[in-house]
Amino acid sequence: MVSRNIYLQVVLRIIFITLSAIAAAYFFFEKQYIATGVVTIVLIAQTSSLIYFVNQTNRKIAYFFDAIKNEDFTLRFPEKLSVKSLEELNHSLNMLNAMIQDIYVKKQAQEQYYQEILRQADIGIFTINEKGHILYANPTVQDLLNYRPLNHVKQLNLIDHSLYNLFKDLNPFENTIFKLGNERGKRELSLKCTPIMIEEQKLLLVVVHDIHKELDDKETDSWVKLIRVLTHEIMNTITPITSISDSILNYFKSGNKLTESGNFSEDQIRNTAKGLEVIKNQGTDLMSFVQSYRTFLSVPEPDKELVPALALLEKIKLLLDEQKDLKKVEIEILVEPKELELYLDEKLITQVLLNLGKNAQQSLEHHDKGNIRIIAGINKMNKKYIQVQDNGPGISPELLDEIFVPFFTTKNTGTGIGLSLTKQIMRLHGGSISVSSAKTTQFTLTFN
Repeated sequence: MVSRNIYLQVVLRIIFITLSAIAAAYFFFEKQYIATGVVTIVLIAQTSSLIYFVNQTNRKIAYFFDAIKNEDFTLRFPEKLSVKSLEELNHSLNMLNAMIQDIYVKKQAQEQYYQEILRQADIGIFTINEKGHILYANPTVQDLLNYRPLNHVKQLNLIDHSLYNLFKDLNPFENTIFKLGNERGKRELSLKCTPIMIEEQKLLLVVVHDIHKELDDKETDSWVKLIRVLTHEIMNTITPITSISDSILNYFKSGNKLTESGNFSEDQIRNTAKGLEVIKNQGTDLMSFVQSYRTFLSVPEPDKELVPALALLEKIKLLLDEQKDLKKVEIEILVEPKELELYLDEKLITQVLLNLGKNAQQSLEHHDKGNIRIIAGINKMNKKYIQVQDNGPGISPELLDEIFVPFFTTKNTGTGIGLSLTKQIMRLHGGSISVSSAKTTQFTLTFN
């Protein structure tokens, strides 16, 4: 509507200027010089008026955009004018100014909201541009690095030279564990550097996380779980021994007096023999349990060598097929690429894979179409892995966090040492083991 009114104003003024020019030319050729002069003055006045009108409109729009550029939303144009088109233009500019101001205020509030979240976050965050300038660093990262203010990556050299070497080339890197020592003590920091693009500017987003506290919490949780399992196993073994010993003692002692040898009945002698046999068996079980604990603590350092993955998996398949006491299930192996080699201790990893394979076979005892897949390959992080999958009933979510605790078991037989020993062996290899259980249960061994 505004542009239409301005358009009509300009068209009418141009028409009047054109008519005045034609009239001036007519009177000039008719040698009516007075009339020519009058019309010429009118023509000049109309032209000046058009120029003023256009300049006035352009000037208002220019003022408006300058104010927006400088984030000045106080500019207001009068809306009561004699010229209808200018009045509507001023009204539209004022409305647009109010809308932009509202958007700006909301954007500022949103920005403050996000900045406050970053300030209160438990993880450290900072961004670096291509010249090494640190554009933003939240208080947490400055506390973790014990340095403020952070303005440039070269300041990291003052904190730790090795830390600076991670960033000096301004290249992104995957998750890295860095041990930082200063007057506050030692900290283990998890660092991740990711490239991002904001307003056509290449930046590096760095996330810093203190994992030392998490490790302490997890270690404490692991000890609590271990002590709970140890207490359970020892109490289950000791309780019958105490009860039977008390019963036998009552045969041989009455109050503070010993029972005479001739007063024992045949049933008492028979029960004593049975009780002593149970005590012996319970003691043997307890010794076996302690021996398994010693086995867990005395895993040898891996003697690593390059081993063809295909040959290793074929051997595991052959050994699992020979398990006569376990129900036969279909076992598949898959290696990609075929020539894949793994740097590991073959004896230890064979023990690990056999344990995982036997567990999978046992979970499929009552399954009509049991299937186990053993896969070796390279993941998206360019790390080599071996995965053992089965289509059994799976592991309940509440047990997933417990299965690697030493001596924890849901079976009637076994010591519960297998998976914890597997985790220990993978740790000595510098790798890790993870488990997931959804449609299939899969244990993944990842090698660094």
